[in-house]
Amino acid sequence: MTLPALAWQLLTRLAAPLLPWHLARRARRGKEIPARLEERRGGGAQRPEGRLFWLHAASVGEALSALPVLEALLARDPALHLLVTTGTVTGAESLARRLPQAFTAPGPDGLPRIAHRFLPLDVPAFVARFLDGWRPDAGALVESELWPNLLRAARARNLPMALVNARVSPRSFARWRRLPRTVAELLGGFRLVLARSEADRARLLQLGASSAQCWGDLKAAAPPLPADPAALERLRGLLGDRPVFLAASTHPGEETLALAAHALLAPAWPELLTVLVPRHPDRGAAVAEQAAKLGLTVARRSAGGAPGDEVSVYVADTLGELGLFYRLAGVALVGGSLVPHGGQNPLEAARLGCPILLGPHTFNFEEPVARLLAAGGARLVAAEAGALAEQVEAMLSDAARRHAMAAAAAQVAEGQASLPGMVAAALLDLIDGERAQGDCPGG
Repeated sequence: MTLPALAWQLLTRLAAPLLPWHLARRARRGKEIPARLEERRGGGAQRPEGRLFWLHAASVGEALSALPVLEALLARDPALHLLVTTGTVTGAESLARRLPQAFTAPGPDGLPRIAHRFLPLDVPAFVARFLDGWRPDAGALVESELWPNLLRAARARNLPMALVNARVSPRSFARWRRLPRTVAELLGGFRLVLARSEADRARLLQLGASSAQCWGDLKAAAPPLPADPAALERLRGLLGDRPVFLAASTHPGEETLALAAHALLAPAWPELLTVLVPRHPDRGAAVAEQAAKLGLTVARRSAGGAPGDEVSVYVADTLGELGLFYRLAGVALVGGSLVPHGGQNPLEAARLGCPILLGPHTFNFEEPVARLLAAGGARLVAAEAGALAEQVEAMLSDAARRHAMAAAAAQVAEGQASLPGMVAAALLDLIDGERAQGDCPGG
């Protein structure tokens, strides 16, 4: 064990007595479910009979990208049970809404084929309780969840593990390179490492994942975001022919730019509706207050507000409805890109035929952004209100350009439909004791 890993183990053991207070505080803020805090200490195990595969997805994006893999796993092995863990309440809620009812219905043993639990905190005693209670036959982590105590405990139990859709941002790569032995030890515990892009694979190889492969990005293979048909019909009736500018999955600072852009556009576009969808819905009240201080008429969806004729800014501060607003927008700014967050997933907009604007910070999605830009399915915009207003006006003023961009973006998003099945087959091989070898099947 390396010195940093040993220090982390000691620190987490010392911190364990304080964690009930920490969890209670998170529960008061809505970050935890009070009745399920025991899961954070590794409790709540209810292992079904037979083969059990464990998959962990940190939050909403990772959970949704894993859904097609979960479906493929269950379809390939009718006797298989799945344990899915998430690190956030929003991730759990997204899974609850999107898991097909056929898969959550009880199996022959009376237990659901898919069980959800929250991932235990990375304390040695907690992760031991979790792993010993569930006894999965194999497991997979999605994207970049490298918890040292958890991975060490899995390795000690000879639990076959995979890292799928693995990503390493340039910032994380620079940080991890300061601890080369520790990171190499963590990555060495995975029997299968599937990077989401060639750039991520190259960084993983340098960090010590010697067998890292790139089969593609699961987020490029995800189904379109859903939308409630009745809600969509109602909103279309309310909006009529109004032009709609959507700022989707926004982070602090981006709403300021979107609202300033709206103010610049309003004289020439008095009917313009700007829809703000904050990445974290609990920021909805603050976003609405910001719009009101600018003298804009604002309504909040979570408070029952609707985008009537008098409303110029609509704050869609609900969870799981982004697909609704991508279907309504004439142009969408994909958030996380005007600030140095690295961008949210632009393929969600592309699948729904929405013209896309992206800020300068898109390092979380380097390859899909490059493909979208090359195909003409997205346009870059500077992190300035004037530049944003100019691009929004250009899109709203030219229907032919919007349609061409939407068609190009949809074509980029169509690929890799077979990827979830390929990943599911490789994960089932872990249970059977087979280790994936070689390059991507089919190329």
